[in-house]
Amino acid sequence: MSENIDTGWDETVDLLVIGSGAGAMTAGIVAHDLGSDVLLIEKSERYGGSSAMSGGSLWIPNNHLMKEAGIEDSREESLNYLREITGGLVPIEKLEKYVDEAPQVLRYLEEKTHLRMLALPAYADYYPRAKGSRPGGRSLDPMTFDARSLGDDLLSMNEQNPQMLVMGRIFMTIPESRMMLTRAKGWIGLMSRLMFRYLFDVPWRFKSRRDRFLAMGNSLVGMLRQSMVDRGIPLRLETPARELIAEDGRVVGAVVERGGVSVRIRARKGVILAAGGFEGNQNLREKYLPQPSRVEWSCANKKNTGDAIEMARALGAALEFMDEGWWGPVTVVPGETNARMLVIEKSLPGSVMVNQAGRRFVNEAAPYIDVVNAQYADHSEESPCVPCYLIFDARFRKSYPVGPLLPGAQQPDAFLPKALKDGYVQKDDTVRGLAKKLGIDPDGLEATVARMNEFARTGQDTEFGRGDTVFDRYYGDEKVEPNPCLAPIAEAPFYGMESFPGELGTKGGLRTDVHARVLTESGEVIEGLYAVGNCSSPVMGKTYAGAGATLGPSTTFASIAARHAMARAGD
Repeated sequence: MSENIDTGWDETVDLLVIGSGAGAMTAGIVAHDLGSDVLLIEKSERYGGSSAMSGGSLWIPNNHLMKEAGIEDSREESLNYLREITGGLVPIEKLEKYVDEAPQVLRYLEEKTHLRMLALPAYADYYPRAKGSRPGGRSLDPMTFDARSLGDDLLSMNEQNPQMLVMGRIFMTIPESRMMLTRAKGWIGLMSRLMFRYLFDVPWRFKSRRDRFLAMGNSLVGMLRQSMVDRGIPLRLETPARELIAEDGRVVGAVVERGGVSVRIRARKGVILAAGGFEGNQNLREKYLPQPSRVEWSCANKKNTGDAIEMARALGAALEFMDEGWWGPVTVVPGETNARMLVIEKSLPGSVMVNQAGRRFVNEAAPYIDVVNAQYADHSEESPCVPCYLIFDARFRKSYPVGPLLPGAQQPDAFLPKALKDGYVQKDDTVRGLAKKLGIDPDGLEATVARMNEFARTGQDTEFGRGDTVFDRYYGDEKVEPNPCLAPIAEAPFYGMESFPGELGTKGGLRTDVHARVLTESGEVIEGLYAVGNCSSPVMGKTYAGAGATLGPSTTFASIAARHAMARAGD
């Protein structure tokens, strides 16, 4: 920490934002619109953070788009839902702040920037049985963004996780992905249109393989980035923050590195930390997260190494929920930088997840955060559940994508790359033989498959209730009856792959108040310092309200922080 230094500044701005994801960009835009001289800095060579790599959804309760779609919501019902699922672990005033501010921030961004979102009427809150839940509408999907206006700047954006792209290249929205992955009516025509648009984007096609018609996280970041460009808001890449500077207990700037040279930037109104979590830092993972835990199991930006958290800790900042993540079961694909989350595969009929004993441990179609929490709870040295195993049969393999594997009808086993054949996916003509290859107890797996086949026949999973809720069924196959999440695992050959407890980012971070100001262990405000996104303590606590429960709060509290900082009188 640098104290009591008021000379020797290399540069002065009103507001310094550390990070370049959706929260950071929102803070920069709002501060600029309030007349601020704002600067965003990003330590890596690419902008967008984990936001650009994500699904890009925003979970915004009681928003105007759901009302336009004919879906009713209210402040009271939204609060009831959040109160129940967070279980008293998050201060009520923070929940109230989010519920009150989030719809206003969304409307502002839609009116003042390029941001355009679409309500998802069928994408339910993750806990449909909780009081105040909604069967859809609170989760919003970014509309497709034509990034030709960004020109070559697009190439400096973090790339989308390949699991969210058709053939690892072509963008699709969440409704489009659901249609194609479940092969719903019209999916062939949709795929043809997307491929045509991609292939005939010339001359760009000779310059880059990246699709310029963005969706999901790239679309969200692209729209916000274009809004920054329109405003002339500076964004400096390869400019890591090294130290926060405080005077008389107030943060007044930061030491950053630019081209190998230390630069002291004064921030008259404050510093907003929006630099992500610590998913890319193995030491911090081992210090805080449940074990085992590996950087390789993360779907998020590996450049997120907890720098912002550590800098604030040097000023006495308090931490919360550091043992939590935005969990989800993942598969680690040979040769890929990031893990792939099994968001859809785990819900589709004809599969099951088991531990080393061959036993189930969870409703596979449950929210992905619950699957990993159950995996860790089931794991022990005597009965390992890390990794667990996704088991499926030939019908499943033929019908659906699994991790990097296209449906077998499009990509037969004979045409799989060698790296995927050599141990990534195991295959055998019998369930017992598959169990032996995977190191699973054969008797346990045979018994589990027999039970699953009976559940498929009756349509009732009496063990864990798979397919019982509207959320479970969202990624089921509506063509399968009586339960779209259950089908027999009966057609040889049988397949299996390892699944690890991964995440979309770590969840814990700096304790903040309702204005996103960072707090000390004693609850005192560290003046001039704000934190949003995954470097801050989550308003969702240990839970996950619905799709977009990461980025909804990130953008909302970024706007809150910027407005609070700009309201400061004087220099």
